[in-house]
Amino acid sequence: MESNGTTASCCLNSAVFKVSLSVILTLLILITIAGNVVVCLAVSLNRRLRSLTNCFIVSLAVTDLLLGLLVLPFSAIYQLSFKWSFGQVFCNIYTSLDVMLCTASILNLFMISLDRYCAVTDPLRYPVLVTPVRVTVSLIFIWVISITLSFLSIHLGWNSRNETRRSEDKCKVQVNEVYGLVDGLVTFYLPLLIMCITYYRIFKIAREQARKINHISSWKAATIREHKATVTLAAVMGTFIICWFPYFTAFVYRGLKGDDAINEVFEAIVLWLGYANSALNPILYAALNRDFRTAYQQLFCCRLASHRSHKTSLRLNNSLLSRSQSPEAKWQEERPLKLQVWSGTDVTATQRASDRKPARSCTRCSGNLLSCCKSLWGLQFLQQSPSGEQSGEPLSEENVRTPSEETVRACEAV
Repeated sequence: MESNGTTASCCLNSAVFKVSLSVILTLLILITIAGNVVVCLAVSLNRRLRSLTNCFIVSLAVTDLLLGLLVLPFSAIYQLSFKWSFGQVFCNIYTSLDVMLCTASILNLFMISLDRYCAVTDPLRYPVLVTPVRVTVSLIFIWVISITLSFLSIHLGWNSRNETRRSEDKCKVQVNEVYGLVDGLVTFYLPLLIMCITYYRIFKIAREQARKINHISSWKAATIREHKATVTLAAVMGTFIICWFPYFTAFVYRGLKGDDAINEVFEAIVLWLGYANSALNPILYAALNRDFRTAYQQLFCCRLASHRSHKTSLRLNNSLLSRSQSPEAKWQEERPLKLQVWSGTDVTATQRASDRKPARSCTRCSGNLLSCCKSLWGLQFLQQSPSGEQSGEPLSEENVRTPSEETVRACEAV
């Protein structure tokens, strides 16, 4: 066992390796925090995203955000120094938070798969099956299981071995036979089995529905829909298995053979591979959803859209003035209009009083991107309902979708 520690120490003592590892871990932590913050902002600012379905995505984002804030920085420090310097009391708290948040993240993914399964297999009864009370009970169930397997088990010593002597400079979750099997089964293997079954059923339904809508749209469009659903489901399940299967396999093996049965370098690699799943979740479960993509575009492209809106408005007004007025009338009716743009400078433009209309732009907001997007989205969703019935827009082929097309769209946004 000493050879394992010596090899790990030699690898981690290399200056080049430490710098490279610190850059990689820092980027992973920043991506985890930023990605999940964006998901929470998108849901809080966009009314169309406030649904029962997205409750699990928000719960997943909050869990991964807490993991990035409370666990990953200490894991990175411990990994880079190869020594725990925060005491044994905080070690118990740190390992409990680690187990709790990782367990809650996986169980949220499990609940998302069940929610998508109900939405695709029985869309007419979905509002009856998925109610606010059941969603609340599911979220409570997730955190009760997570706290039981983390804080309760670790502080009561259900995971430790009687013969194990804890080193002062080491901090990792101890695993015995019973705890390793129970935690691995409840946290990963059983949810993995159910997720494979649900997503396979979703894939079959998506393929069948894509073939049924051939008479409505072209064969090529139906094939593209089927391909998108396949790629989405493969990305979701593939990422989940690649990130967590090596860790839980090593975790159960540690429970059966002992805490020192696995090389420490390999154990660190599979642990951070599992952490990487929290950085990928905002992409897989939010960015692949059309409504989330729209919210992301509004969040990040607000400044660019407002700048283009100013240019287009000024160009249109100037062209109208040049066509409809003579030079003498133009001189009498035009007057300077001062517009404030994002750069903080003033732009003077000529505009006819009768053609001056309030543009839906960011000029009335402050320079804060967040308040700008709040104003934009407030105007959008007060004037336009999600279904398009109150806005008065005409029905077209894109607005009129069959239940089959809606099912395929739900599969694309798994």
